[in-house]
Amino acid sequence: MDDFFLIPGRSRRKALEITNLHRYRVELFYAVLDMQLQELNNRFNESNTELLICLACLCPNDLFAAFDKEKLLRLAEFYPKDFSAKDLIALEMQLDVYIIDLRSSAEFSKLKGIGELARTMVKTKKDKVYLLVYQLVTLALILLVATATVERVFSAMNFVKNRLRNRMGDQWLNDNLVVYIEKCVFACIDNEDII
Repeated sequence: MDDFFLIPGRSRRKALEITNLHRYRVELFYAVLDMQLQELNNRFNESNTELLICLACLCPNDLFAAFDKEKLLRLAEFYPKDFSAKDLIALEMQLDVYIIDLRSSAEFSKLKGIGELARTMVKTKKDKVYLLVYQLVTLALILLVATATVERVFSAMNFVKNRLRNRMGDQWLNDNLVVYIEKCVFACIDNEDII
């Protein structure tokens, strides 16, 4: 890797004096990392990034190593219809007790992922004790499904509303999208029943 990098087909006298290590690290590896970071920055804005960082604080790996009470309170603020001002105050107190309780519990010491956390909370009845924390956990789990569903609907919309049918009204588009998206449900219904 310390040898000089030679471009195939070029003379050695006109070659740039860079090492193979520099060529592969700076010109290739760092360039790929920069492209990936740019793509991620284009896809996720600041509020999306903040939401994902707050969600990561629920992760039970390594005895809740990522736990951050302030970020979890910020996550609850993203859902004003689910958490009132009074709920936020109660959540703050619940989080203090929750983390001490779960870090000292044997059932929660080997968990991997938020799904396992939710199942274990239900199994040990901690979902009743920490109702608001459990609500945050369920919202975190629902977010992934909701995002995938919305992406699926927008993909389906490209099939249903194409340039030949772009004058379609909202209600007609909605009706067609429901039938297209839930085609496995509608395939079980007899045509005579529909008529």
